[in-house]
Amino acid sequence: MIKNLLIGILFAMLWASASAATKIGLLSAQPFVIGNFRFFLAGILLLVYAYIFQKNRMPKSSEWKQLTIYGILNVSIYLGCFVLAMKHVSAGIGSLSTATNPLFISILSAFWLSRPVKKTEILGLILGITGVGIATYPLLKNSFADVEGLIILAISMLSYSVGTVYYSSQKWELPIIVINGWQVLLGGILLLPITLFFTDWSANTYDFRFWGSVFWLVIPVSIGAVQLWLYLLKIDPVKASLWLFLCPIFGFIYASFILQEPITTYTYIGTLLVIAGLYLAQREKFRISSK
Repeated sequence: MIKNLLIGILFAMLWASASAATKIGLLSAQPFVIGNFRFFLAGILLLVYAYIFQKNRMPKSSEWKQLTIYGILNVSIYLGCFVLAMKHVSAGIGSLSTATNPLFISILSAFWLSRPVKKTEILGLILGITGVGIATYPLLKNSFADVEGLIILAISMLSYSVGTVYYSSQKWELPIIVINGWQVLLGGILLLPITLFFTDWSANTYDFRFWGSVFWLVIPVSIGAVQLWLYLLKIDPVKASLWLFLCPIFGFIYASFILQEPITTYTYIGTLLVIAGLYLAQREKFRISSK
């Protein structure tokens, strides 16, 4: 019990740190450069472990299509847009928006599975979006966020949600570590042409700040946090989602103490609304799990 508690807290702390780490990296390099370094390094490390140490098999012909689609949605678009959005919005807002993913996933999965959308899911989504809007309001006035960044961030969250629903709807025969390794690497490869076309390479400085950011995004976040998340999902998928409630809190703590981003009354109100929306949308699942 204590072990799972500590793992859940550690997951939330690591997962929420991605926004702050990205903001630090952006002080030295452009968004897609950070993204591609992260994707290639994480993908290669995961696949080396999967094939050399675990002796897993290579994907079959039909599985390459699944991995490519998942990589486009979950890496090329989601993480590509996320790192780009971090150029325009605060780290706290990045963490807060990530916490709304379960709300979008519940709505999209209802349409995907042709089931009625519950009123609590709709209300939860409204509360979540309202919460992000309230938390963002003072940051728009103080240049810690802009409309362009929020639009890119919304596209990022939508792509992640679609990717999650797509992943859950497929019949996978590959081990999880192989799926993660290939989807990250393929997503990075597909993002590479955009990186090469839009990047001003002279504007990048490969200093300690850059490599520290990439290292943190690869090891503690892309590998460490994801493995902890998969462990929590294996134990109890419903209870695992509870740990997402802590991500906005840790995200704003990092943003305030590391990046000196402002925390206001709007921040507290917005975060509480997002957490309330998450609970409301997931309440029925929590009740079933507790029974």
